[in-house]
Amino acid sequence: MNSFPALLQAFFTDKLIAERQASANTLAAYRDTFVLLLRYLDEVEGHRPETITFEICNARVIASFLNHLETERGNSVSTRNARLAAIRSFYRYASYREPAQASRIAEVLSIGTKRRTNHLVEYLDHDEVLALLAAPDQTRWHGRRDHIMLFTAIHTGLRVSELAGLNACDVHVRPTGSYVQCVGKGRKTRRTPLASPTQTMLDRWISECALAGQQPVFGTVTGHRLSRDAIAKILRVHLQVAALKCPSLVGKNITPHSLRHTCAMLLLQAGVDINVIAMWLGHQSPETTQVYLHADLRAKEEALAKIALEPGPAPDRYHADGELMGFLAQL
Repeated sequence: MNSFPALLQAFFTDKLIAERQASANTLAAYRDTFVLLLRYLDEVEGHRPETITFEICNARVIASFLNHLETERGNSVSTRNARLAAIRSFYRYASYREPAQASRIAEVLSIGTKRRTNHLVEYLDHDEVLALLAAPDQTRWHGRRDHIMLFTAIHTGLRVSELAGLNACDVHVRPTGSYVQCVGKGRKTRRTPLASPTQTMLDRWISECALAGQQPVFGTVTGHRLSRDAIAKILRVHLQVAALKCPSLVGKNITPHSLRHTCAMLLLQAGVDINVIAMWLGHQSPETTQVYLHADLRAKEEALAKIALEPGPAPDRYHADGELMGFLAQL
């Protein structure tokens, strides 16, 4: 009896859902990984999903699949490593239930993560932020929604999943101390304070749309929740418009996560302590937030100005004596 399909289903239902109580985002990431793997096995290796065994889905095939992600699908090293982590998790689960496949499973588990190059974070500067926020047509319902959504993303630093999952009941507007509440990575609840303009915009938007309870703050006209892909598409549309008035946006790879980076950089440049920024963004460790220190070119330029020294007189050129030059010539 082929145990691979049954074990894969049990991995999701018993391990991820029942035991680990994985979040919807984690389930989606694992699901997408195995959908891609099964399609690869079908289209490239010629094996239908229901016929796949551990003999078929071996270390060689997994390695080829990971290479396919980078070369054919254009995925980053980070994405490749994330897919491998999901596959490893399943094979570790299978190792306790299929001891006869121990050697094959061990070979898959031995596949290493790929070292990635640490790139500087991409973010928007002040003029680019203004151009992006001016792009949506606020005379239309969609334009008002998009403007408020982008404004909220930049000024709160919410992850795109947190932004998509924001409900009316998560927005707490008060005379003082207004905030939004979200559940971030690791199912950790986080409260993010709202500046007065953000508070006013969200309050008016919720009133205009008569939103309450579990209704999404940023949804479609019919009230359905925007997906992460939909938010990314909305951002791309408005970036194209903004680039017409702000040429520095041309060629920049701006994603919804870049708006989170933008929030962090605004806080950093305003003099907010890096530990507070880590807490604001919901980072488990301040070390994660250190990337913004490296990306802040303005801070580096200011530091350079403080230590700049006037050049002294140029020294006379050194002339070696003949004996030394002769010695060097013989080497």
